[in-house]
Parts: sequence; C-alpha cells; structure tokens
Amino acid sequence: MATATFFIPSVNVIGSGALNDAATAIAQHGFRHALIVTDKVLFDIGVVKQVQELLANSDVQSSVYHGTHPNPTTRNVREGLEILKKNGCDCVISLGGGSPHDCAKGIALLATNGGDIKDYEGVDRSAKPQLPLISINTTAGTASEMTRFCIITDEERHIKMAIVDKNVTPLMSVNDPHLMVGMPKGLTAATGMDALTHAIEAYVSSAANPITDACALKAITMIIDSLRTAVKDGKNMQAREDMAYAQFLAGMAFNNASLGYVHAMAHQLGGFYNLPHGVCNAVLLPFVQEYNARVASPRLKDVAAAMHIDVSAMTDAQGAKACIDAIRQLARDVDIPAGLRDLNVKEEDFNTLATNALKDACAMTNPIQGTHADVVGIFKAAF
Repeated sequence: MATATFFIPSVNVIGSGALNDAATAIAQHGFRHALIVTDKVLFDIGVVKQVQELLANSDVQSSVYHGTHPNPTTRNVREGLEILKKNGCDCVISLGGGSPHDCAKGIALLATNGGDIKDYEGVDRSAKPQLPLISINTTAGTASEMTRFCIITDEERHIKMAIVDKNVTPLMSVNDPHLMVGMPKGLTAATGMDALTHAIEAYVSSAANPITDACALKAITMIIDSLRTAVKDGKNMQAREDMAYAQFLAGMAFNNASLGYVHAMAHQLGGFYNLPHGVCNAVLLPFVQEYNARVASPRLKDVAAAMHIDVSAMTDAQGAKACIDAIRQLARDVDIPAGLRDLNVKEEDFNTLATNALKDACAMTNPIQGTHADVVGIFKAAF
C-alpha cells in the first residue's frame, strides 16, 4: 500500500453554539484585526454584523469584503487582498459557503506568497503558509471550510482553476447548524448533492485509503438519511446538524483521496456558463459513475449498501446499477434538474469543455484515465 498523507485543519468546531466558541478561540490566538470575506446576501441579512459583534466582544476588530461571486473570480481575490492590505489585517475569516471560503483562501495565500492567484493553479505551488484562515460555514455541502482545495474562476479564460495546496488549509473550521437554517430548499439540495458527490468520488478514487473509505461511507449514509428532510423542512435542527457532520466527513474523504471526473467536468460548466457548482455535480454524478462502473463496480456496490440497499444477493454490476439508480432517485426527490439541457448548456461547447476538464483532472484522480472522446461522451449522455 502506498504512503497516505491526511490533511485536515488543526481545529474543527461543529454543532450548536460553535460560532460563539469560534469567536473566543480567534481572540485566544492573539489575532487583532480580521478580514471577513463573504457575499452580499449574508451581508444584507445581518449575519456579517452578528459575527462582527461577536469578534468585537472579544476585542477583535474586523473589515469586510462582501463582493464574492457565486463562482469566485480572480478579480474577487484581488479586491479582497486590497482591503486586507489597506487595513493591516492579521487573519482572514471566511463566512458563507464554498464561494467565500475559496475566495478567502486565494486572498490569504497571496497575502503571504505574493504574485497572482493564477500562479498557484495546480498542486502545491506555494512556498509559504497562507495568512491564518478561520472558515465559518453556512451551508452543508462544499466542505471548503476544511479542505486544501481552492477553486477560482479565471475570467479571461472562462475556466475554473483548481488550486490544490496544503497551504490553503484553514487553521480552524466552524460548522454551526443554526447558521444553516436559512438556506433555501434549492441551495440545501444542491450543496447536499455536492457533499454526496465528494463522498462517492473519494470512495471510488484510486487514492482512497481505509481512513477516507470510513469517512466516505458514513457520509453517504448520513446524507441519504438526512438530505430529503433538510430540504423539506429547513428548520429541522437534527437534519441540519446531521448534514453538517455528513458534509464534513465527505470533506475529510475527498481532501485526502481527491476527486474525479464529476468535479473536473462540473468546474468547466461553472466557469463557462456561471452555473451553480452543486447542481452541475448532481446532474453529472450518475453519468460519470456509469462510466466508472466498468472498473469500479465493487466499490459502487459498497456505496449502494451505504445507501441502505440490500446488495447481499447482487453481483457487483447489479450493485453498481442499484447505486446509480439510488443517486438518480435522490436527485429527483430534491428537485435537481434531469440533464445539462435543463441548464442551457450547449452541445457545440462539449469539445472545449472536455479539453479543459481533462486539464483539471490532472489535479485529481479517477478509476479510469479517460480520453477526450470519453469525456465528450459523458457530456452527451448527461445532455
């Protein structure tokens, strides 16, 4: 067995009241002026003010950048960095879902390493640790609050850059389910399916190991048990907390086993059409697993078992099919679009999307190292 390295933030606070505990911990680290990176929605509804007040009570000042786009851009990183430098911030706090977390990672990385965020596309391209980053999560899906992945849209090339770097791992992650109650049904569904994608891609990854397997399978079971309820009744605190744990477990899995073609392809759809990441993943997930099943059917059978499907009398191929059918059923139950056509993706763009996806996949893993024609074929199947 090859050597495995396990990446995770040094401190992770999960559960009701986690936000209050985090504010105290930030002060105990000796930080005095934080840059809060967030989006306009959280700023307008008062969540940012709530965090600023908690910080102020612990004698920590804060400045705010709330311009993060749903698919954070190179421009967002530059704008946030300017505010950080202007105010002499000694740490960064990301507040939101994957978009603010990724934007904040880019800002914190450049604060200590310099240059342009494009310089760090790929794996472990930075020389120094980023400025300390505390990531406060408000969604249950991306796990960006605890990973070494940073996805930034290059506005000039219209692609999403995958930055996979141990130095962008946050110092602390915070998952307080009370911050997730206000998520609308669509966002709850999309982020939940994103978490399921993380867990499944990590489990079928060629870099999987016993630790990531345990995290992935537990995450899958918790998502199957909780996501429908969280979408139907957003105020159900048990479902919200279970999804917070599930997405974190899925993050632990893919942060160390990496991802596959679902994400490589979804990144291109998001960068090219500015589409929601979780929805793209959810649409592509069953089609990529049909492709993977040619070599990963035993693993997909395990996933089916984690979904509470009785696979004891099934062959590996039958188990894999049961898994894929269950993915499709869950997606239907939470109102995910059926195909790429529903997202206004254009078939004439498949060649370009496939070319960029294969480049993106170089930073990831997959049971099958496919060709350009294979990836185009998956896009067509999902159309």
